[in-house]
Amino acid sequence: MNITQIRNATQRITFGGKTFLVDPMLAAKGTYPGFAGTARAEIRNPTVELPIDIDTLLNVDALIVTHLHEDHWDEAAARIVPKDKPIYVQNDYDAQVLREQGFTQVNVLAQNTMIGDITLRKTGGQHGSDRAYAIPQMAERLGDACGVIFQHPEEKTLYLVGDTIWRDEVETNMQTFQPDVVILNAGFAHVIGFGPIIMGAEDVLKTHFTLPEAQIVATHMEAINHCLLTRAALQEYARDNQIAQFVNVPEDGETLTF
Repeated sequence: MNITQIRNATQRITFGGKTFLVDPMLAAKGTYPGFAGTARAEIRNPTVELPIDIDTLLNVDALIVTHLHEDHWDEAAARIVPKDKPIYVQNDYDAQVLREQGFTQVNVLAQNTMIGDITLRKTGGQHGSDRAYAIPQMAERLGDACGVIFQHPEEKTLYLVGDTIWRDEVETNMQTFQPDVVILNAGFAHVIGFGPIIMGAEDVLKTHFTLPEAQIVATHMEAINHCLLTRAALQEYARDNQIAQFVNVPEDGETLTF
């Protein structure tokens, strides 16, 4: 498999002979205001430009959209992505939103979605703490987000964890499916008053403790206002914990092969 870090959580993944675009945020640098009520909300998003042109980016077989927050599916993506491109989403609600945007090949991920010989398994998580989800307005704002496990007879198993904090179900997925490669949204995004809503450095370490031989790919970093963990800080943390050989922190535009 090849994993190309594009920007934020947007990645191109070539797996089992197919190429997927994950969580496209396609707007130019500074298009949107920072997320209100989050860390460093005065900074406009995205904070960096795309590293490759849109035509190259969209030369894929299908898209996977883990949820509809603006930093994973934005107005630019809804406008630019061809309306007949196959798109895989987490649930019926997100599917309906995309169909209302004009997309004609929207599919809801299941526990066993087949694309040729590729199996995609939707996984769960929680996009913030139990305390945040106990407040209805916060629960509605944070919403649902999924992950995906990729399997193919001739590929290593890949676990795209998605926007979630560390949860028992995430650890169980790791123990059950024993992925060889794990993509972690590790930017440590913070909502003021509620703390992190995605993983950070300590969760990279927990992933290594759970899957000692797995390669970890850190993404969702250095592109959105509320992501507080930098690539340099995570690399230093990995070196200090002597796990640097298992932790990949690609730059935007960099391709990793596993």
